[in-house]
Amino acid sequence: MADALHNSAHLRVVSDRGASRGPLLQVDGVSLEYRTPARVVRATHRVSFDVHAGDRFVLLGPSGCGKSTLLKAVAGFVPPAEGVIRLDGQRVQAPGPDRIVVFQEFDQLPPWKTVRQNVMFPLQRSRGMSRAEASDAAMDSLAKVGLSAFADAYPHTLSGGMKQRVAIARALAMRPKVLLMDEPFAALDALTRRRMQEELLALWDDAAFTLLFVTHSIEEALVVGSRILLLSPHPGRVRAELNSHQFSLASQGSADFQAAAQRIHQMLFDEPEARTAAHGKVVHA
Repeated sequence: MADALHNSAHLRVVSDRGASRGPLLQVDGVSLEYRTPARVVRATHRVSFDVHAGDRFVLLGPSGCGKSTLLKAVAGFVPPAEGVIRLDGQRVQAPGPDRIVVFQEFDQLPPWKTVRQNVMFPLQRSRGMSRAEASDAAMDSLAKVGLSAFADAYPHTLSGGMKQRVAIARALAMRPKVLLMDEPFAALDALTRRRMQEELLALWDDAAFTLLFVTHSIEEALVVGSRILLLSPHPGRVRAELNSHQFSLASQGSADFQAAAQRIHQMLFDEPEARTAAHGKVVHA
């Protein structure tokens, strides 16, 4: 078998972003900065990418490359120092219910509310649903993540993985245009993390939502993503954009998967490798 990294049927560097429909999310030349007592620090430098409806788009890079800050900018929490972010053609200027974030922290659920109430709350507050409508929608969403039996439980009685499933259920119940996930499984043990990856992909198969997912794990990026944007070490610049839809959890351990992971590592950290590719086009910083 030909080397997976030099076969367009395997890990391919994206050379054509065209699609029959325009992108749902556009990040165009975005630089992000934050202030410290001593100076202004640039987190990302002129990052551009498009996300189409139904994509599982992963931002992958080492710690400190600005990927989480970039996700927060898409959510509307961090304004760009330069460049623009558009959702459905409209400039992103503030948070909104069309973009819901799931973080890695387990304490993102108000502890005084039951599981059902946690899912209901944003439906009533942001979507204007009645209590009965919100309850029905919450139970439907909880059923999809396998937590119907825990609807009346409180967060402190749940494991870390279960809390993340509640957070995902709450986010999906809102039917956002883009689900934003900031290293949501990073704090979980390996077995629970794998199960959560399986459940996330099963939910995507069922609902085909649009996902923007942040991770520093190459293996997780290959499993979760259909497309991967590689960001350089600080400040984050685009190294490449790759198709990865051919990989899955079942691929882990295979020669193709391991070769792809090694190639991505080289593109992230080895400067010569970051500038060239055997096939396709590298997106330059």
